[in-house]
Amino acid sequence: MKKYLYTVMKGVCALSISVLAVSGAYAQDYPSRPINLIVPFPAGSATDTVARLIGGKMADDLGQTVVVENIPGASGTIAAARAARAKPDGYTIMIHTTIALSAVLYSNLSYDTATAFEPFGLVNTGPYVIAANLDYPAKDARELIATLKQNGNKVTVSNAGVGTGSHLCAIMLTRAIGAEPTLVPYKSTNLALQDVMAGHVDMLCDQTTNAFPHLKAGKIKGYAITSPQRHQSFPDIPTTRELGIPDVDIAVWHGLYAPKETPAEAIDRLNRALQVALGDAEVQQRLDTMGTYLFPADQRSPAAHAKHLANELERFGKLVKEANLKLN
Repeated sequence: MKKYLYTVMKGVCALSISVLAVSGAYAQDYPSRPINLIVPFPAGSATDTVARLIGGKMADDLGQTVVVENIPGASGTIAAARAARAKPDGYTIMIHTTIALSAVLYSNLSYDTATAFEPFGLVNTGPYVIAANLDYPAKDARELIATLKQNGNKVTVSNAGVGTGSHLCAIMLTRAIGAEPTLVPYKSTNLALQDVMAGHVDMLCDQTTNAFPHLKAGKIKGYAITSPQRHQSFPDIPTTRELGIPDVDIAVWHGLYAPKETPAEAIDRLNRALQVALGDAEVQQRLDTMGTYLFPADQRSPAAHAKHLANELERFGKLVKEANLKLN
């Protein structure tokens, strides 16, 4: 019996040493080939811009090329499904921004957002801007709210498509003030914004990344911003909180993900590369000009990212249920 136990224990020890050796070798070798970075929106989109910006800096630190692959469609769910199915070896990662929203909006996803991924780092966050074309009659935010309350059914509000952040922002606004404008979905934010600038649609709720350049160029009018504080680039635009509609609270935020069960060594290495990228002065300057902020360093760990995602899933889930917005 003692001899049997000795043999078993010897085998267990040998197996443990073997596993540790393999794990150590993986950690030393990773990454040994290019890494594929999935982007759920088209080339030229805000998310694509962020992906290429941080991807290039991460590549420098990792010593391997980070190849950007754009897989647009269905509010980012096609790309997320592809990432969820990918081999969990650290060589396929994804950047996403509407992942929490699409998770609670769509009832037939092939993956469970809460369990299908390894979140490994938050990147940047930015508010939305409530803006209108130059001919819209309201002179300020309070007058805008008053006109929506009085004649909301005559107002048109564009968005980047059902289930997008701009769509949810518009829903938040209409619910907060009790208005019922006509919501006009487009295939992209750029198309929605173009028709506002052209005067075909009255207004929209758009992320700062897209809206700020046109605000600076004087092509649209900004009425309110969905952040707790006014933005330094446009200090004259009041916050929704100041206007008495704090429930209009939405931000665009980017995070990086790997498929579930990706080795911890790869997750840690990817997170370290992300921290290096976000510490780069060029990256910080570019993200600042886009009207976004870096998440604080202590909120960029995999654990902090996972907690943030869980909180957003819960918050959006409640809102979508109350607004009866479930999609097929």
